[in-house]
Amino acid sequence: MAQKVIKTGNSLAVTIPWEFVDLVGIRPGDEVELEIKTEKGEITYLFSGMKQLPLSENFLKTRRKAKRPKS
Repeated sequence: MAQKVIKTGNSLAVTIPWEFVDLVGIRPGDEVELEIKTEKGEITYLFSGMKQLPLSENFLKTRRKAKRPKS
């Protein structure tokens, strides 16, 4: 996926796709850690406080059946 670099104030920024924001649960003001690898031209963003993704209803039914003791 390609994103454009935009100017915001005296800085440059890259937007985060909404699908990722929604999936991970990122909110304005959340802190982000950076891993910068200048020799490779890479920046990795690590978002803390990710929300737990919901389990499917079928998964929960399967787990409950597996825990029942056999008589």
